[in-house]
Amino acid sequence: MFNNEEFDVWVYEYDDMTKRSELADAYPFAGYSKVLDHIYKEIMKKEKTTVLDLGFGTAVLTSRLYDQGCEIYGQDYSTGMLKIASGKMPKAHLYQGDFSAGLVQELLEHKYDFIIATYSLHHLDDEQKVVFIDKLFDLLKEDGKILIGDISFATRSEMDKCKAEAKDEWDDEETYFVIEEFRNRYPKLKYNDISFCGGVIELKKD
Repeated sequence: MFNNEEFDVWVYEYDDMTKRSELADAYPFAGYSKVLDHIYKEIMKKEKTTVLDLGFGTAVLTSRLYDQGCEIYGQDYSTGMLKIASGKMPKAHLYQGDFSAGLVQELLEHKYDFIIATYSLHHLDDEQKVVFIDKLFDLLKEDGKILIGDISFATRSEMDKCKAEAKDEWDDEETYFVIEEFRNRYPKLKYNDISFCGGVIELKKD
């Protein structure tokens, strides 16, 4: 995983990189806009929502929600991302912090209609994902949802196929969601398969 300084350098390349990958329909960002659109439309089904965004990046998705009147909270690892996102959303409640170490205290003091994470949780290994997500359920309002848009695969064989095709482009430092295995922990999980390497996971409290 990048350190904070490397993320701050990468911030100026991130949006262009996602666009190039998406236009080429290539790993890792094939279907990127559709993933974000799916989450946006799901949130827009409710009015006056409170949204916590974990790894908001340059606020490509979150600024759209902000412009529609959602109350936005968020945490990102990069101070560079934080600066860009704050410029787009001056009244949002945004904090810098490594969520592999947990959420900042300010975010633990609220409840949310939606907790979203787009292309960020793959920086956690599978065990860390489960520990982190289990704690997020306590921050949801009644009928709240966790929506995770990320590099993900329905089966491990599909992931292995993508890895073989990606060759040197594959990032071995990242851990992607394998839905058939993730369902062992969350049997009621819903998965929207959007591209060959991306989709949206929906989780609710039991």
